[in-house]
Amino acid sequence: MTAVDDTRARRNVTVLVLAQAILGAQMPMIFVVGGLAGGQLASNPCLATLPISFIVFGSMTTAPWLSPLMQRNGRQFGFFLGAFAGAVGAAVAAYGLYVGSFTILLIGSYLTGIYMSAQGFYRFAATDTASDAFRPKAVSYVMAGGLLSAVVGPQLNKLVSDAFVIPFLGTYLAIIILNLVGMMLFLWLDLPKGSRSEPTAAPATSRSKLALLREPRILVAVICAMVSYSLMNLVMTSTPLAVVGCGFTTDDANDIVSAHVLAMFAPSFVTGHLIARFGVERIIGTGLLVLMAAGIVALSGVMLSNFYVALVLLGFGWNFGFIGATTMLAGAHKPQERGTVQGLNDMIVFGMVTVASLASGGLMNCSGGTPVEGWTAVNLAMIPFLILAGGSLIWLVRQSKLAH
Repeated sequence: MTAVDDTRARRNVTVLVLAQAILGAQMPMIFVVGGLAGGQLASNPCLATLPISFIVFGSMTTAPWLSPLMQRNGRQFGFFLGAFAGAVGAAVAAYGLYVGSFTILLIGSYLTGIYMSAQGFYRFAATDTASDAFRPKAVSYVMAGGLLSAVVGPQLNKLVSDAFVIPFLGTYLAIIILNLVGMMLFLWLDLPKGSRSEPTAAPATSRSKLALLREPRILVAVICAMVSYSLMNLVMTSTPLAVVGCGFTTDDANDIVSAHVLAMFAPSFVTGHLIARFGVERIIGTGLLVLMAAGIVALSGVMLSNFYVALVLLGFGWNFGFIGATTMLAGAHKPQERGTVQGLNDMIVFGMVTVASLASGGLMNCSGGTPVEGWTAVNLAMIPFLILAGGSLIWLVRQSKLAH
C-alpha cells in the first residue's frame, strides 16, 4: 500500500492556521462592539444587534457567488478579496461611527460579511489537498488557529476600543490594519488554481441543488452546521448586551467573549482525532448536548460565573457540532460538486445565522422589561433548534443502520 504524502496539505494548513489567527482576530472584536455600537446609534434598542446581523447577512449573500468564483479562479483569489473587503468594511464602519450614521455603520458591516464568508472557506481549503485520513485533522487544525485570535482580538479590543473620543472607533481602525497585514499570508498558499486543475466529469454526474439536499448525509450535515452556528451566534450576539445590562463592564464582556472564542477553537486540536476514532455522528451529537448544557447554565443565573461557564460550553458545543458537520459534508459529495455544495451549505447556514442574530437583539432588548428577562428569552429560544438537529441526526443514524 502506497503511503500518502500530505506535505503540500500540511503547508497549506500552516498558512490557513496563521490566517485564522491574524485575520480571525477581527471577528471577536466586532462581536463585542457591534451590538454596543449599534445601541449607540440606533433609534430603536431592538435594532442594537443589526450591525452583527448585517455582517452575517453579507456572509450569507456572498457565499453563493464566492464559492463558484473560487472554484474557477482559485482559493487565493477569494481569500484576497475577502480580506480586502474586510479592510474596506472596517473603514466604512469607522466613518459611520465618526459621523454618527447608523446606516453607514450597517453598510460597513455588510462589507465585513464578505470577509466572514471568505474566512468560512478556510476550513474547506484545508481539505483541498489533504488525503482522506488527514482531512478531518486538517479541518481541526485550521479551526484551532482561532485560539490565538481568541486572545489577540478581545485583548487588542481593550487597548483600542476607547482610544478615541468616539467609542469603538479604534476597534474598526485596528481591524483595517489586521486585514491589510493578514492578506499577505495567502501568497504562500499552494492550492489548486480552480476547476481547471480538478478532475472533470460529465455534466450528467453533477446533481442539482435540490438533488444534493435530498442526499441524507448532505441534508443532515447542513442542518447540524446551521443549528450549531445559529445557536452560537444567537447567544454570543446578546452576551455583551446582557453582561453590561446586568451591571458588569465592557472589559468583562471582552473577557467572557475571549473565553468563549478560546473554547470554540481549543478542542480543535483533538476534534479531528475524535471524529476519526468515534465517528462523526457521535461527535456532532456530543456537540448538541453541550450546547443544551450551555443553555441550562445560562438560565440558572446571571452572575459572572454563569456567563463564563455558559459561553465556554457554547464554544465547545459549536466546535464539535460545526467541525463534525463540516467533516460530514466534505465526504458526502463528488469533487466537481464542491463549489455548489459548499456555497449552498454556507448560504443556508448563514441565512439561519442572520435570522438568529436579528432575533437575538429583539429577544434581548424587547422581550421583557429587564436584561435578565431578555437573556432568559434568548436561551429558551435554543430549544426548538436543538430538537431539529438532534432529531435529524438520530434519523440519519437509523437510516444508515437500515441500509446495512
